[in-house]
Amino acid sequence: MAFAPPRLLPLPPTSCAPRAVSTRHHGGRTAPELSGPTPRVVVVTSGKGGVGKTTTTANLAASLARLSLPVVAVDADAGLRNLDLLLGLENRVHLTAADVLAGDCRLDQALVRHRALQDLQLLCLSKPRSKLPLAFGSKTLTWVADALRRSANPPAFILIDCPAGVDAGFVTAIAPAEEAVLVTTPDITALRDADRVAGLLECDGIKDIKIIVNRVRPDLVKGEDMMSALDVQEMLGLPLLGVVPEDAEVIRSTNRGVPLVLNDPPTPAGLALEQATWRLVERDAMTAVMVEEQERPKKKGGFFSLFSG
Repeated sequence: MAFAPPRLLPLPPTSCAPRAVSTRHHGGRTAPELSGPTPRVVVVTSGKGGVGKTTTTANLAASLARLSLPVVAVDADAGLRNLDLLLGLENRVHLTAADVLAGDCRLDQALVRHRALQDLQLLCLSKPRSKLPLAFGSKTLTWVADALRRSANPPAFILIDCPAGVDAGFVTAIAPAEEAVLVTTPDITALRDADRVAGLLECDGIKDIKIIVNRVRPDLVKGEDMMSALDVQEMLGLPLLGVVPEDAEVIRSTNRGVPLVLNDPPTPAGLALEQATWRLVERDAMTAVMVEEQERPKKKGGFFSLFSG
């Protein structure tokens, strides 16, 4: 099935300034140093569902926009989508990438700009419970990413929220990506899936993979009832982008459709996600050891034995 590239119109100029970003945790700097050519295409994935992947995508996108780094957040789930809900844009998505590829609209018409964050735009792959034409296949998002690169105002980042699993939706989502953020929780089922996904990403040529460990509970880590972020990092053998503590505010933020990083005053999880965004921008990784990750004697067997052999 052949289709002509859409006509891309210049996006309207921003009409409001981004909120001031806290400098308390960034050495007094007001903005990170953007590393590498743009736009940077980053896929946020996990393998296992329910680990906080979409929440992470929404907050990374909001943090980038607050830093005045234009970002397009792409919900790559062709059948079920939630990123619009977390960004509070569920009632504004009328056109999708599927409409663009079918020739029914231009790409700029399918981009939904956030009300409060002028540098953040959302693009949904398709409407809920609909299916993309088979002819588009795994090249769908590659074409979309290329079109955004060629647009009059290309974004600094394209964040792709990958669907759970490793089926056709996963293949489509990772196709245009050059970097990956692998979200996992410190439990054995999520880690096994994350390990599998990391291998698939590397096989696809994506070498820049960093992990975010979500829903960490320091009390359980200290009692050796939960793996620490260092345990997770050693298991997966990947750089650590961030450690997000368990935070009840995440549920309230999700239900309100307001990214956690916009909370004032900030919450522990919001600060962790903001710091992860700075590391993403600068292609950095965590070097500091958190309190709950201090050296402690390791038991024989246990978590590590499950990945041995």
